[in-house]
Amino acid sequence: MKTPLTPVSFLARALRYYPDKIAIVDESLRFTYRQFANRVNKLSNVLLELGMRQGTKVGVLLPNTHVMLECFFGIAQMGGVLVPLNTRLQGAELAYILAHSDAEILIVDGEWGDTVAQLLPNLPQIQHVIQFESGYGSNLHALNYESLLSTATATLPQIEVDEDWPLSINYTSGTTSKPKGVILTHRNSYVNAADLMFHLNIHYEDVYLHTLPLFHVNGWGVFWGVTAVGGTQVCLRKIVPSEVLELFVRERISLACGAPTVLNMLANAPNLDSIQMDTHPRVATAGSPPPAAIIDRVQKALHMDIIHIYGMTEAAPIISFCEWRPEFSSLPPEQQAKIKARQGVSLVFSGTTCVVREDGSEVNWNSREIGEIVAQGNVIMAGYYKDPEATAKAIRDGWYHTGDLAVVHPDGYIEIVDRLKDVIISGGENISSVELESVLYEHPAVQDCAVVAKPDERWGEVPVAYILRKPGISVTAEELNEFCRDRLAHFKVPKTYEFIDDLPRTATGKLQKFRLREQIWQNENKRVH
Repeated sequence: MKTPLTPVSFLARALRYYPDKIAIVDESLRFTYRQFANRVNKLSNVLLELGMRQGTKVGVLLPNTHVMLECFFGIAQMGGVLVPLNTRLQGAELAYILAHSDAEILIVDGEWGDTVAQLLPNLPQIQHVIQFESGYGSNLHALNYESLLSTATATLPQIEVDEDWPLSINYTSGTTSKPKGVILTHRNSYVNAADLMFHLNIHYEDVYLHTLPLFHVNGWGVFWGVTAVGGTQVCLRKIVPSEVLELFVRERISLACGAPTVLNMLANAPNLDSIQMDTHPRVATAGSPPPAAIIDRVQKALHMDIIHIYGMTEAAPIISFCEWRPEFSSLPPEQQAKIKARQGVSLVFSGTTCVVREDGSEVNWNSREIGEIVAQGNVIMAGYYKDPEATAKAIRDGWYHTGDLAVVHPDGYIEIVDRLKDVIISGGENISSVELESVLYEHPAVQDCAVVAKPDERWGEVPVAYILRKPGISVTAEELNEFCRDRLAHFKVPKTYEFIDDLPRTATGKLQKFRLREQIWQNENKRVH
């Protein structure tokens, strides 16, 4: 007998076996699996009453709260399509996604109520707005989330979800252009959850902290798996590094995910020295290649076990992970950190990930030959919503092309050297911005950095480094230049060092290098004219 692969079945399992286990912790609120499932079912009935049917798009503008988690199941189990919205976007950006996705219902936290109130006159396709009152003043006229749930029934109509139905439309983070809507199916997310459960060893006793924003596919990927095994999930509305560390101790967090920038924030938290963490939590990091220096710093300071996983929204999101092998444990800590910074090997269930030449043949496993990472299998998206041209460009001959350049080591481990668009070609030589950033992170005064190309009359383009210094620590461009020249071929060394107060990043910590490049080109044009 064949049954559909859908992650909504995970909640049914948890309810069957762990009804009185704490499922959700959200500040002072705690819900058992029985209570959580009850609220989820009531939300489903509310949405059905408002007209949600199979394929109806439901936008959600919510931080990491129990309401967001309720929306995952409440929308999906009745065939609706979840459209998570980035809470850091501006009004015009939110309006674009809501219009492009054809969302008909919107669920919003009161913190963003005023923003939504301004957008609604230009979004006629949105038929209903539900607001969760979270303590923020809002002028939005909307249905009240808790009031609706209080009068709804928890008994659901029978519906069989097709595994090929869209589960969500997750919009890309916009590191290069306007965001595209990635259609992920129930099967995509089910298989991804199976891989994460297996490779991260997710189990019943785990207490998982939602450090990654749940509007992003990296944030919600682990959610399904933790639910399946009956683990406990701790919500985190905002990241304040010192408070996050205290939460690790207070709730005895055993599992979390965090972009490299989050790990960097924790390693520089003001209360770092006073934190005594005895749970040795497993922390999966993804979103951008993590510098080995940051991994080494976090593991030494916080006794965390950092696990590098690699993927993207189009892959639901994980396609490889850095599997730890016994022989690695005998290496010095610094060398272990460098291995953990690799993207690793293909997962068991999702499909195949490899590095190929332009003709599609696989590169040699020699740590030198560079190719593009491609993937195929059960987690690759159904396509970009209403964009067949972009879909055909991304998926060619059955393979999804990531745009990431990498080498493969003799043991089969993939390691990214750069994004196609971020490679700096100077005097005919290819320079990896990732390699330069990894070296800069080793300097004790560097808290954050980014390297991009700057136009140059002689060499075509040269690397320029943007540096965010650690508080209270000074360093000059000359000192950084000497540091880099001692560790890199001289043609790779940045020609300019710019000291800044902040770097442009997405909500998940990805560097928006295109913004830095735009700034450089604008300055160059002004200089020429």
